[in-house]
Amino acid sequence: MDLPDLRGHTRRSISPTEHRRDALVVLLTTLGSAAAFVHFNASELLRRWTASWESLQFDELPLVVLILSIGLAWFGARRYREAVREISERRAVESRLAAALGDNRRLSQQCVELQEAERRTLARELHDELGQYINVIKIDAVSIRDEDSLERDRVKSRAQLIVDHCNHVHDAMARLIRKLRPIGLDELGLGAALKNCVETWRGRLPNVQLTHSIPKALDTLQDAHAITLYRLVQEALTNVAKHSMATRVNVHIERTQPTGARHDLVTVVISDDGYGADLSLPSLGLGLMGMRERIAALAGEFEVLSSPRGGFQLTARLPVDVSPSPRC
Repeated sequence: MDLPDLRGHTRRSISPTEHRRDALVVLLTTLGSAAAFVHFNASELLRRWTASWESLQFDELPLVVLILSIGLAWFGARRYREAVREISERRAVESRLAAALGDNRRLSQQCVELQEAERRTLARELHDELGQYINVIKIDAVSIRDEDSLERDRVKSRAQLIVDHCNHVHDAMARLIRKLRPIGLDELGLGAALKNCVETWRGRLPNVQLTHSIPKALDTLQDAHAITLYRLVQEALTNVAKHSMATRVNVHIERTQPTGARHDLVTVVISDDGYGADLSLPSLGLGLMGMRERIAALAGEFEVLSSPRGGFQLTARLPVDVSPSPRC
């Protein structure tokens, strides 16, 4: 059986049939040697040969060889057990690696699909909202420029249309910007943006008791950490709305400084009492995989606790720089 090692090379493992064949070879060799020794009286010959070397204690050589043989047999058996254990561990590692590679392929494919979907959405918004209204504004402006005998009321009417169209374009631009990046992160800070996000979901989930504990100490986080935490909470609440059927949801965030650590630790715990999930299944959902990858990219830890009908809890621990991050 050929097994790929962690560097991509192929290593050939010894099959049970080959083990039995090697043991049979050793047994037959031993029996053949014993028959030859008996036939030629090897012990007597060895004793007569070593008698003249009695001063050098050569007659003790057979016992030394016997002890060496026993030691080699013990060493071989131990190495065999270690090789079997190493192969088992390697197979387990390769199985986990294959599962991780599969998850990464699925996540990469989802990222490509989401990127293409966002591009199509942006293209459609730019064409339908901005392109058409800008064209209408141009038509109104050209008509005002080229017609010499426009009445004042008609000029005011067309000017008002231009103003209305400009307002629509402004609103469309604001919607596009909010899709690309939460405006509240730059205007209000992470703490207020998270509270606003939770309150927005509270209005969308009127039958869910949604509580939160979000400190103000999050506003000094670096931009990469801030957007990661915001997307984490956003994705978790989206999953609650889509899948959990929960009646209670709690969002708890705290920033602590572990003793002796050079970095602060931001801990996010989002729990609900919904349907839960079976974590024994081969892989996480793509949303959870995305959360895990975001946290892992910043040297954080991501943990999920759940069981069918037992609620759902995700915990993320993210090390952050102690010094405040200046915002532009």
